[in-house]
Amino acid sequence: MKRSGSADLPLHNGHVPMWLAERMSKLGLAIVETIAAEFSTSEVISKLSNPFWFQSFGAVMGMDWHSSGITTSVMGALKRAVNPHSKELGIYICGGKGKHSLQTPNELRTVGNKTGLNGDELALYSRLTAKVDNTAIQDGFQLYLHSFVVNDKGEWAVIQQGMNNNSSTARRYHWHSENLQSFVSTPHTFIYGQNQGPILNFTAENAGIVRDKTLEICKEHPDKIMREIMHLKMPNHHDVRIEDVNTKRLGAMLWLAHENKPEDFEELLLLKGMGPRALQSLALVSEVIYGTPTRFEDPARFSFAHGGKDGHPFPVPVNIFDETISTLQSAINKAKIGNSDKLQAIRKLSEIAINAEKNFTPNDDRYSFEKVIEKERAESYKYGGQTVFGPAKKPKIITDSSQLKLF
Repeated sequence: MKRSGSADLPLHNGHVPMWLAERMSKLGLAIVETIAAEFSTSEVISKLSNPFWFQSFGAVMGMDWHSSGITTSVMGALKRAVNPHSKELGIYICGGKGKHSLQTPNELRTVGNKTGLNGDELALYSRLTAKVDNTAIQDGFQLYLHSFVVNDKGEWAVIQQGMNNNSSTARRYHWHSENLQSFVSTPHTFIYGQNQGPILNFTAENAGIVRDKTLEICKEHPDKIMREIMHLKMPNHHDVRIEDVNTKRLGAMLWLAHENKPEDFEELLLLKGMGPRALQSLALVSEVIYGTPTRFEDPARFSFAHGGKDGHPFPVPVNIFDETISTLQSAINKAKIGNSDKLQAIRKLSEIAINAEKNFTPNDDRYSFEKVIEKERAESYKYGGQTVFGPAKKPKIITDSSQLKLF
């Protein structure tokens, strides 16, 4: 078992409006289904354990790109969407925020009864990860969310979040069971170092190695543990700024979606019915599904798929959001009956975007960071733009309309 990463996020108040929550659930399910079908449920678990991918995942779903609310909202949306299909997908999501986190052990035992997995053992790991982050490592964050995602192979990820009222920040912790099998099947005989006492009173007969591992982790200084994991630190500013985004990657993606060059799209005929704005969103969703870990170093870039509910970098284009969901769901359904052409076309979007970066220089004014945001905000009303404050309005005065014809 390993702590795979963490993320520091500014605390945000507010709520997720129903119009966004429903779409988050649909898009979240479609992305999980696609990853499971194209790769495996193991890949779903692995991606969720990566703090950079998780932040990008939340951003592409229309959440505030950097706030603590991504964690609670994304995991809530996934639990609502995935669990009704758990038997078919082979993925189960337990726990949640507040009182729901306390139900995690019982929910895991229920999963065990359904799948044949050892539910008591899973419940033990749930308590262990919570105790380590809440008690064994004293970093000033009190846990208030604990989500445990497990597949029918017994592989799991834990996503949990704590709050520090003094610094007005939240810290998200990620765990991954990737190496769990090795230390269960080859128990340690003893642990070097002075015994500091038990962290948990485990009574399960097969819990000895877990107790030993808990003590081993507790003997490590927190700074050493933090250095050995991926750590994402999000800034306090609410708006998306140029320094938050890899402009070369963003520009190449925009070029791909809006230039519509025949030589680049000859393999994407099944997607040709989509407009350039929809292709822009789908290209970023494609990268969330197919991209390698290094592609998620700038999570803010993925907010250029469906904006943010607070209006940063621009209002959520609801009509485009719905088209993304519909296209992905259609591709999944066709793939289930043996026709994977459309899914392959969606994969090709991310591949072409990556190839485009090799020769792309972000010096074209049409693809400048400021121009892109200006255009998105000005045209938001065309795509059913919404924020928590209401629908986007058509600009009253445009002194030079040519400035908005960027693509």
